[in-house]
Amino acid sequence: MSENKPSLKYRLALRFNYEARSAGLFILPVMTVLALVAVFPILYSLYTSFFKLKLTRPHQVPFVWFDNYVEILTDELFIESVYRTVSFTLMSVVAILLIATMISLLLNETFRGRRFVSAMILIPWAIPTVANGLLWKWIYDSGYGALNGLLKQLGIIEKYTVWLGDPDKTIPLIANAFVWKEVPLAAILILVTMKSIPADLYRAAKVDGANVIQRFVHITLPSLKPGFMLVLIYETMMAIRHFDLFFLLTEGGPADASHVVSWQIYVETFRNLSFGTGSAMSYILAIVTFALAYAIIKSLGKRI
Repeated sequence: MSENKPSLKYRLALRFNYEARSAGLFILPVMTVLALVAVFPILYSLYTSFFKLKLTRPHQVPFVWFDNYVEILTDELFIESVYRTVSFTLMSVVAILLIATMISLLLNETFRGRRFVSAMILIPWAIPTVANGLLWKWIYDSGYGALNGLLKQLGIIEKYTVWLGDPDKTIPLIANAFVWKEVPLAAILILVTMKSIPADLYRAAKVDGANVIQRFVHITLPSLKPGFMLVLIYETMMAIRHFDLFFLLTEGGPADASHVVSWQIYVETFRNLSFGTGSAMSYILAIVTFALAYAIIKSLGKRI
């Protein structure tokens, strides 16, 4: 066996052969572009977060170390925006998980027209984010919105309501629009996991006398943990940093009722032109997002 073993020189030649060098040469332009458009802005924003950079006074840019971070973490408006972000995230992710699970259970069954239903369910996910925001803005409109028209015809309300003008309803309404768009992808991810469950487990459970609920609790749910973890991580990250719907529907209003962290980053950076504190907020949001993702993987990954 030792006589047939390739020599070190031959193995090194295979490792650093012409094809590998050629592949690296072709990849180099792509990596260069990614470094310029992705890596450099990330590093530069970190560098900016340590300066009191405000475009209204471009010649006065003092180095302040972590003062921007301390200022943000002690800002009452930022703390309130964190609470609103947490509320929006919990509301959205829980709804997405529940609705996506029910849809995946439906699509996992064999019935006539299943392919058509699957295609129709994917439509919200295929709609661009801006178009989705404008769609729900028209639905919630107080003058000609479809929601007011439907509820009035059903006799649930007596007159048209300014839905997005009520501070108590703003976050749930935006969460509803977010859930509508994100559910199809989550349902597909859970469905793929569901398809990987061996059919022998269900047949054995039926032989043992397990009913539908018992099979779901003891076989389906435990087997869906990988899909749940993937959906939980992805949707949590999307909800925490979501900005589009808040910009299109309310612009942080009414009376800061939808003033979440992502909206405050936009206001601080592009309206107040405070790029130092805006960059610091962005990094706080990024660190929290990655920490949550790590915690979810660490806690759920051991049980899979």
